[in-house]
Amino acid sequence: MKKAQSDTLGFNPQKDIVYNKLLPYADRLDDESNEILGKIKGNLARAVQLREIWPGVLFWTRKLSTYMRLYGRKFSKEDHVLFIKLLYELVTIPKLEISMMQGLARLLINLLKKRELLSREDLELSWRPLYELHDRILFSKTEHLGLNWFPKYASVLYCRRYYYCFSVENVLKTLVKSCRPYFSESATQEMLDEWRPLLCPFDVTMQRAISYFELFLPTTLPPELHHKGFKLWFDELISLWVSVQNLPSWEVHLVNLFARLSNDNIGYVDWDPYIPKIFTRILRSLNLPVGTSQMMVPRYITNAYDISHVVLWVSSLLGGPSKQAQAQLSGLFNSIASFFHPSNHGRWLMKLMKLLQRLPASVVRRLHRERYKKPTWLTPIPDSHKLTEEDITDFVESMMQPVLLAMFSKTGSLDAAQALQNLALMRPELVIPPVLEKTYPALETLTEPHQLTATLSCMIGVARSLVSGGQRFPEGPTHMLPLLMRALPGVDPNDFSKCMITFQFIATFVTLVPLVDCSSALHERTDLTEVEREMCSASAEFEDFVLQFMDRCFALIDSSTLEQTREETETEKMTHLESLVELGLSSTFSTILTQCSLDIFKVALEKVFNFATTNIFETRVSGRMVADMCRAASKCHPAESLKMFVPHCCNAINQIAVNEEVLNEEELDKELLWNLQLLSEVTRVDGDKILPYRSNLVQILQLTLRLKCKQGYTLACNLLHHILRSSALIYPTEYCSVPGGFHQPISDYLPIKDWGRPGDLWNLDIRWHVPSVEETSMAFYLLDLILQPELKRLQRFAQGEQEMSRDDVLQSLTIVQHCLLGAGGLMPPLKGEPIPELLINIFVCYTFQIISDLLHFKGSHKHEFDSRWKSFNLVKKSMENRLHGRKQHIRALLIDRVMLQHELRKLTVEGCQYRSIHQELMRDLLRLSTSTYSQVRSRAQNVLFSALGTYNFCCRDLIPHVLEFLNPDNSSVTQQQFKGALYCLLGNHSGVCLANLHDWECIALTWPAVVRSGLSSAMSLEKPSIVRLFDDLADKIHRQYETIGIDFAIPADCCAVAKQLMITSSPTPEDPVPSEEELAEGLKRQEVKNAESVAKYKQLIGDLLDCINNRNMPWKYEHIAIGFLSLLLRDDHQLPPPAVTFFVKSLNHDSLYVRKVAISALAGIMKQIKRPHKKVTVSPSELCNGMVAGDRTDNKWLQYNSSSLPRTQQDWDGCVFVEKTHWGYYCWPRKLSIYAPLEEQPKQNLTRDEMTEREQIIFDHFSDPVFINQFIEFLSLEDRKGKDKFSPRRFCLFKGLFRNFSDAFLPLLKPHMERLVADSHESKQRCVAEIISGLIRGCKHWSYSKVDNLWEVLCPLLRTALSNITIETYADWGTCIATESRDPRKLHWLFEMLMESPVNGEGGSFVDACRLYVLQGGLAQQEWRVPELLHRLLQYLEPKLTQVYKNVRERIGSVLTYIFMIDVNLPYTQPTTSPRISDFTERILVQLKPLTEGDEEIQNHVIEENEVGEQDERTQAIKLLKTVLKWLIASAGRSFSTAVSEQLRLLPLLFKIAPVENDDSYDELKRDAKTCLSLMSQGLLYSEQIPMVLRVLQEIAGSSSWHARYTVLTYLQIMVFYNLFSFMSDQKAVNDVRALVIRLLEDEQLEVREMAATTLSGFLQCNFLSMDAPMQAHFEALCKTCLPKKRKRELGSTVDTIPSADLVRRHAGVLGLSACILSSPYDVPTWMPQLLMDLSAHLNDTQPIEMTVKKTLSNFRRTHHDNWQQHKQQFTDDQLLVLTDLLVSPCYYA
Repeated sequence: MKKAQSDTLGFNPQKDIVYNKLLPYADRLDDESNEILGKIKGNLARAVQLREIWPGVLFWTRKLSTYMRLYGRKFSKEDHVLFIKLLYELVTIPKLEISMMQGLARLLINLLKKRELLSREDLELSWRPLYELHDRILFSKTEHLGLNWFPKYASVLYCRRYYYCFSVENVLKTLVKSCRPYFSESATQEMLDEWRPLLCPFDVTMQRAISYFELFLPTTLPPELHHKGFKLWFDELISLWVSVQNLPSWEVHLVNLFARLSNDNIGYVDWDPYIPKIFTRILRSLNLPVGTSQMMVPRYITNAYDISHVVLWVSSLLGGPSKQAQAQLSGLFNSIASFFHPSNHGRWLMKLMKLLQRLPASVVRRLHRERYKKPTWLTPIPDSHKLTEEDITDFVESMMQPVLLAMFSKTGSLDAAQALQNLALMRPELVIPPVLEKTYPALETLTEPHQLTATLSCMIGVARSLVSGGQRFPEGPTHMLPLLMRALPGVDPNDFSKCMITFQFIATFVTLVPLVDCSSALHERTDLTEVEREMCSASAEFEDFVLQFMDRCFALIDSSTLEQTREETETEKMTHLESLVELGLSSTFSTILTQCSLDIFKVALEKVFNFATTNIFETRVSGRMVADMCRAASKCHPAESLKMFVPHCCNAINQIAVNEEVLNEEELDKELLWNLQLLSEVTRVDGDKILPYRSNLVQILQLTLRLKCKQGYTLACNLLHHILRSSALIYPTEYCSVPGGFHQPISDYLPIKDWGRPGDLWNLDIRWHVPSVEETSMAFYLLDLILQPELKRLQRFAQGEQEMSRDDVLQSLTIVQHCLLGAGGLMPPLKGEPIPELLINIFVCYTFQIISDLLHFKGSHKHEFDSRWKSFNLVKKSMENRLHGRKQHIRALLIDRVMLQHELRKLTVEGCQYRSIHQELMRDLLRLSTSTYSQVRSRAQNVLFSALGTYNFCCRDLIPHVLEFLNPDNSSVTQQQFKGALYCLLGNHSGVCLANLHDWECIALTWPAVVRSGLSSAMSLEKPSIVRLFDDLADKIHRQYETIGIDFAIPADCCAVAKQLMITSSPTPEDPVPSEEELAEGLKRQEVKNAESVAKYKQLIGDLLDCINNRNMPWKYEHIAIGFLSLLLRDDHQLPPPAVTFFVKSLNHDSLYVRKVAISALAGIMKQIKRPHKKVTVSPSELCNGMVAGDRTDNKWLQYNSSSLPRTQQDWDGCVFVEKTHWGYYCWPRKLSIYAPLEEQPKQNLTRDEMTEREQIIFDHFSDPVFINQFIEFLSLEDRKGKDKFSPRRFCLFKGLFRNFSDAFLPLLKPHMERLVADSHESKQRCVAEIISGLIRGCKHWSYSKVDNLWEVLCPLLRTALSNITIETYADWGTCIATESRDPRKLHWLFEMLMESPVNGEGGSFVDACRLYVLQGGLAQQEWRVPELLHRLLQYLEPKLTQVYKNVRERIGSVLTYIFMIDVNLPYTQPTTSPRISDFTERILVQLKPLTEGDEEIQNHVIEENEVGEQDERTQAIKLLKTVLKWLIASAGRSFSTAVSEQLRLLPLLFKIAPVENDDSYDELKRDAKTCLSLMSQGLLYSEQIPMVLRVLQEIAGSSSWHARYTVLTYLQIMVFYNLFSFMSDQKAVNDVRALVIRLLEDEQLEVREMAATTLSGFLQCNFLSMDAPMQAHFEALCKTCLPKKRKRELGSTVDTIPSADLVRRHAGVLGLSACILSSPYDVPTWMPQLLMDLSAHLNDTQPIEMTVKKTLSNFRRTHHDNWQQHKQQFTDDQLLVLTDLLVSPCYYA
């Protein structure tokens, strides 16, 4: 096959679509594809060399992607490589317009998709251009200034297999993913050099660097290159990951990178040391609720790991020699199994279900790769690490419990069904029996329909594994018939969902099994196994099954007739549910008939025929269902069926229609209608089978097409349509699961061997129907007979020669339309036959249908095709075998796929040429789109939009015609036409928007026209619909606009690659290589085109400005025009001066909207006219020593040092400023850019004559005091009270002003600033904060003297401002001061000013808190570069930690977090020179001594006032503790690593305070302590910290306060669960925890004992502790403790309240037993019955024991009640008697 093909093609195709070879015309495809490919290669290469990006390159790349959809990758390897290289060059052209980039990138992704086709030897791509592209778009420097508009919306794109929703970001990421395998071997090192310097954990660049690593680092290098690949970074990044505790946002990216690494290199990375850590973090990432009062840290939820990557990681860790991962995985599922139980629900459930569904799929994918996939150039998995049989069994066993629980989950059973499908592929014998056990009872019960739907959908998943049996599960097939028979009652007219799932269930099983009665084989054959004999004898019931199924269906149909289900008044159409049932019924029935033997078929046919002909149905609901069943029968065996149906129906119709008056009745006889309907459905069979009945059918058609009744002639038209269609199209005629059907005698062929057999792609043996000469001639005969006269009548009517009533016209049009639908495949493409003009008539609705069919219809519809493609994919998913792969689908599916391929060809090959006839049709459509009736308009518009999407280049052709209607000079326009035209511009939500095409010509026409239409006479702002239309239009343009390219250059590298493409052979392009002259001409054309674009750009701006300056323009249109103008700012072309003037003037416009737009625009203009500052590169990397991050000698000069601040001009010039904070922390970049000295920079303070025109405009306005007064006046107005925030746009405007004009405007602004600062109104304060912030950032390049003067002005201003600060404005001042990426030494005035005693009590506590907030903002942005300031601040704050006021305390807590933020515990990092937590804790503990020494509980008795005089140490200590708590709470969410050892020393204190009950009336101290404990217990512990924590807990457990002991238990629960695998890998820790819990079980305080029991039960339930013999014995011994006899007391003596030690011990034993029983709420382990018996013996003990026993028993009853039938089996009869006594409470019968 291959050889022959490469001869005809002349090359070896990379990978073509196999389904093409099965088409009936497969032999002519090779020549066809070669011709197309040759054209594509020639034209694409020419277009690139002639530099014609639009339309040339775009048109031919689109053609290439269509080619790939039709033929797959049917080109030679060298062409493949050249296509990729060419597209890679094109995508990375720097100035390329974004939308073009996206289109090209998608094609490139598609070319690179199958990476096994090209190895690293064939192709190498460089990574840097992609990185630059990525950086330019996703981290654009000018987007926020409105100089670059990127598409925000996702464009939906139809791809061969999937529907992708693409945003630019996703396209870029997928592109990098596809190119990654081909990066060069040196790429890894280059990337590390590029991005390592960004790894500063306190900076946003960390996120950026890690996400780049995740995206770009190649992980598929071959093993011999690993030292140039992951080994360069693995240790560094994994140790970084291990040491981070608080889930920063970049940790997720790291996990994704590791998951990819481990999946690509199974067996080459040693993960064993990290496995407990990996699983602990995965468990934490599921965010499961534990314990009673747990606080969730919000970032844990937002930054949780992505499940799909977690699954990938886990599935690639399995196997290997150590088997450690499987043990941990089983532990993971054991510990979370109970969360899957359907009674538990929460926001975490979705994640768990996803985990459950994806993990088996991932393991199946891995198995497929190890065992069945063809080896490719990618590294194979070494044998030592492949999954063994034992590994698979362990894996399946560990997953079964959660999956079986999840079957009945609240979210539906789909996830569980998919998991079961994949598990059953690996181990059917473990998976299917438990599912069957649940299914049989569910089929019997009538009361729980949910149970039925869930089990059936799971059975559908495992159907294929069940039916095919195989050596692992040979008895599988014997379950098939019992299941089918029991499922029949599910066809139930009263329960819709049950009905649908039953249909799906039956159809699935029947598709897999031939319904043939093989019972005779028992006597004839002797070579059958036991199971096969059983299957043979069972197969005798098939006939029974089919007949019973039909009876059920008839009952369903009887109960859904119109009379029964509708009132008289309701609609006659089918409801949505009914149509679904109809679909389910007909497809299931046709599947059954396709799969059954001829004998069974004949019986079924007889039965259907009788049912259909003895009753008369209404034609809307039940009639359709019956007709569908008949159609199914006639499709399977046309000859037998037609013989019965056609004569019967024809006779019936003829008999009724004999008398003439019937033909003219409005309401027809039901019998006639029903027979017509039946006939029209039965004839949907192969054309050659209809030929014998040709004359009867033609006679019926002639009779019925002219019926008066609409319903009647519509049915007749359907009949016509079906006859034409079946004789004119190509389609397969049978879908049986075995080629050739089941008609051989049993002795030669045993059908049960074919149960569940996949179709064989190479011998599909499809029977095609290809129209014969006879059929075609019949079709043409019919058209001559029926279509011609109708067209003639219509033509005469259109020309006014013949009168027709409206109904007649409608009838004629219906007939014409159905002829078109039926014979569309035979019609020649539109050349220009006359199309009758039908526009005079009102019944234009049908006209559209006809026009639309003429434009698009070629025998199948696009939307039908799309939905069939979708459903094909769904069925494929539910039935596929992912394990063996290689397209082992069932035969019917494969045939379906070939048919889809055929339709895809018809839809794509024919028809996108835009001819004159199409042009006329489009004009007609436009005329209809602007006609009088709104319904007509909207239908016509839909047809129009879909036509615009189909034909290239017709949009430009239409736009002028649409704009005619908006032209204000055109006075004849009606309001309806005006609205219609606007709708045409708006477009529909998915298609083209005419107002926004990416083309200067179109936009230059449409935008001004839209604005000018405001002057049109047809426009009235009174009509809300028109106003809304304009709003939508403006909104859509703003949403969808993306910057249109002006520069369309193609670099020379591209042309070189294109040239190579032209000279490759096979197929050689016919077009000649362009000559030198042509190339020069191309270059010239490119320059002309660029110049034209610029001219159009300027003209558009001019037109818009003219519109705005028109005095009569309504304000709404002025706003629209201004909005359009703001979209036209760009970063590669400055705005023309008139527009600059307009925007500057608009700053003082009356309208708020205009002012806002102008402010943003001006910020952008400032950026455009900024003069570039020169940079020089230094290379500090010479100073660098080794791989150490943090504070080192070589980056000390970057830090703030008050002794060497630049305080004179000379120091300032000598100081090297590095503005970006992250440089130098982790390591130095190879080349560090810094600004050149002042004398080399552009001159400051230009005179007016030295400025450019644009600068002069701005300078003149801002030097005008009147303008400035007005401007500041407007800025300090409030916009929306209480909603305003600091405006970044205004800040950008001021920053631009001061950057471009240095301090020219400072004198004018200074008095305003002084005035505003003194005013405490929030809008005034906000305004001045924006100006100051702009000044601080804008003075970056000023000379020293200017900066010095500036701060002399600013410092007093800021002091005043901070003393006037209010609750509304403190956040704005914080933003104002938090100026990121500036060298702290440049701002030393600011810092010194802020550090002057921030907490001085002046102005009250609020001002203190605000000052701290502002200071914190300033310092936090400086990160690690101001250790000296941090030390000074800490020294200043420490004495003030005992502050009384709550708000100051909270703020100090937050400031402390930032002070210690830099003290991180990261690998390869020097200890910091900033303040350290350990020293601080030491000092605090000394002050807290008075609290730690005493043993009594700490009460908060501090009165909230500053009393005069010394307070005692204890009170001081309590105040200090309050502040420390605030600090601990604040740092839990923010820092990277938790200082566990330091926190442990504070733990005993917290335990003393924390309250036990949940009560909100507690004071702040207790609440904070509780929060703190909750947060600390969730912290991630390193393995070496575990013993330390346990030591502290043991010590506290001995404390005298029972509250502390109680709290230890709650702390322990959460801590162990959140660090489960770290604990479990340390045996000593497990023993310590067990000892601690058992010790507290015997506590003297009742509450502590009960809590210990709860804790123990939780640990047992998550399998942290196991229920072993010694523990059981220990509890049983405790239970037997004898209680002292009760002494007779004298009356009146006090009751003995203290429990005796014996009672405590006995209670402890009972609690222990009760914990064991409650630890398995959903099943009954073997040890449980005995424990229950032991427990029941204590039912009459003294309190509190009796209470415990009762509670335990009632809980046991509650949790086991659902499945009691199964659980009963675990108990002996005697035990059951005792239990029933206990559980049924006796008091009712007393």
